Amino acid sequence: MDAFHYQNGRLYCEESSVADLAREFGTPLYVYSQGAILETLGALKSAFAEVDPLICYSVKANSNLGVLKLMATHGSGFDVVSGGELYRVGQAGGAADQTVFAGVGKTDLEIRQGLETGVLMFNVESEAELAAIARVAADMGRIAPIALRVNPDVDPKTHRYISTGKKESKFGMDIDRAMSAARAIVKTPSLRMIGIHMHIGSQITSPEPYEGAVRKGVDLIAQLREMGHPIGWYNMGGGYGISYKGKEGRPVEDFARVIVPGVKRSGCRLAIEPGRVIVGNAGILVGRVIYTKQSGDKRFLIQDAAMNDLIRPALYDSYHRIWPVESSDGPPVDADQGGLSPTGLEPWDVVGPVCESGDFLAKDRPLPSLAAGDLLATFSAGAYGMVMASNYNTRPRAAEVLVAGSRPRLVRRRETLDDLLRQEIDLEADD
Repeated sequence: MDAFHYQNGRLYCEESSVADLAREFGTPLYVYSQGAILETLGALKSAFAEVDPLICYSVKANSNLGVLKLMATHGSGFDVVSGGELYRVGQAGGAADQTVFAGVGKTDLEIRQGLETGVLMFNVESEAELAAIARVAADMGRIAPIALRVNPDVDPKTHRYISTGKKESKFGMDIDRAMSAARAIVKTPSLRMIGIHMHIGSQITSPEPYEGAVRKGVDLIAQLREMGHPIGWYNMGGGYGISYKGKEGRPVEDFARVIVPGVKRSGCRLAIEPGRVIVGNAGILVGRVIYTKQSGDKRFLIQDAAMNDLIRPALYDSYHRIWPVESSDGPPVDADQGGLSPTGLEPWDVVGPVCESGDFLAKDRPLPSLAAGDLLATFSAGAYGMVMASNYNTRPRAAEVLVAGSRPRLVRRRETLDDLLRQEIDLEADD
């Protein structure tokens, strides 16, 4: 579905006017489409149906409780990387026995939390973590279900910050180290190895790297079973890319075609950890223009949505389509490609009020003429947007709205200055 579309010169989320949402809830504002989220969840279930997939939504992509409750209600499991995310899943009604616990730095407290709640398995990233899980489980009189995270050493051809499956990665273990760890696990009574885990990166727009990874995984599973490990799960992670610029994202069916045959050969049940592909294009960030400014040959649109609301452009130099909320249609293709449009667009830097030169959402972006008070939509902001927001410059974080048809629901109220100061020490009280 085209959740965000222009109708009669106005941008809509499903059947709700974005301008009306901004008027009711203020700006900056995150707007999510419930229909788009559920459509992608359904497409994933259908594409991987042959291997009875457990879809473990990656909480780090967007951890809003409204989104998590929606996913849990429609049968999703979860992928968490901290005790805080595991707590969120529980508060949203998610099932611990359909939750995988990943992350390179699990503390003893988090390991205990995972065992007490009964997570499906821990994705183990190092020998040191393996020893910690074994020790905590033994102290509790439990057997910890685990899956070794193995790096297949394939190049996912994505941004270096989000490439995770190469041999030198911070995440997981190379194949040789993983096999050595597996031999030790056989002799560790507080551990039970029930799967392997591979996550090669994020925003991957070609199925090819998965084909090589899954082939290596099938061979590893056979060797691990020969050691005596009851491998029943093949967790292939997530990372399926979305379209930020135009149509670079591939349908999830394309990824399923190269993953499913290998999983079938392995005789395992598939677990996947999609995040961005579910929520990325299901969300926008709405900002309001405060000032326009020209400095030398540069034109600046200064709006109230800033790097503290959406840090991806500053952090990754990431591209997001940006276009006025009130327009005859959506952004033209030539504007997305960085060239001037024959309709008379001019290049603008879209920036926020934060006191940093890195506070930008776009540079030299061809846009129509805008003035103070106009609304701008930054598209594909549903993933790694609000979850990475900060209070830099003592800026309250944005509100979030989840839209179902013509019914918007506030799923996070806007922070107040009192909210920001409430946790800090009252110095006068110590005098």
